Amino acid sequence: MSTPSPDPCGNEGLQSLPAFPTDEDGPVFQAPWQAHAFALVVELVDAGQFSWQEWAAALGQQLHSTACEGLAQDGSHYYHHWVAALEQLLNTKHITQLAQLTRVKHEWADAYKSTPHGKPVELKPSD
Repeated sequence: MSTPSPDPCGNEGLQSLPAFPTDEDGPVFQAPWQAHAFALVVELVDAGQFSWQEWAAALGQQLHSTACEGLAQDGSHYYHHWVAALEQLLNTKHITQLAQLTRVKHEWADAYKSTPHGKPVELKPSD
């Protein structure tokens, strides 16, 4: 296994993320929402909202917290931790507020529950 060469821009990239699930082809996703959560973090880093180092620290803290709580460390909840770390970082960096995230989560859950099976879930524009 070779060590990746450093990014010329000083970004550590995906190699700096703790416990990131990969296989020989790259990132591993068990469900589409996981890929979306992953892509959202990549886009936010690319947009300059936070750095890979800040992201790695936030995710590392989330993973450490769950390990200290005795939660399973088998990777089955990795992207749940990913989303929790993202929510916390978005709040800490004042990109959004937890109250706003909570409202959108409820709206999404309501839309999901009211969408017929096989149809795409769509959120209506907020007031």
